[in-house]
Amino acid sequence: MISLGTGLAVFFGGMLGGIARFALARWIDTRLGPDFPWGTLAVNLSGALAAGLLAGYLVGLPGPEDEPGWLWFLGLVGFLGSYTTVSAFSLQALELAREGRMGAVAKYVSASLAGCLFAAGAGLLAGGAFQ
Repeated sequence: MISLGTGLAVFFGGMLGGIARFALARWIDTRLGPDFPWGTLAVNLSGALAAGLLAGYLVGLPGPEDEPGWLWFLGLVGFLGSYTTVSAFSLQALELAREGRMGAVAKYVSASLAGCLFAAGAGLLAGGAFQ
């Protein structure tokens, strides 16, 4: 069970992250054109950078080991989780690498890329996009 404060932090962070994702991607795409998903790339890269910076900062802060602080839930889980899931993917892959589990890194990255492409294609097919 999550506390009300944690739930609200994730909620408001997620709301702001979704707005930021939409605004930045749209702003970039309208300036650079539709030939390449520049907006999504910018969101994913900036989200991964922000996740690394925020996680690096928060890991060094004192606090109870079993409960991250409100900034973790607001910023990483809520805002960056809504802004881009690539941030969570990147941190998790790097954590496996830090642990020296390079086989697990290769499996996770490969399964994520191939699996997500397959799942998106299956969803498009099931939704009638390829009729």
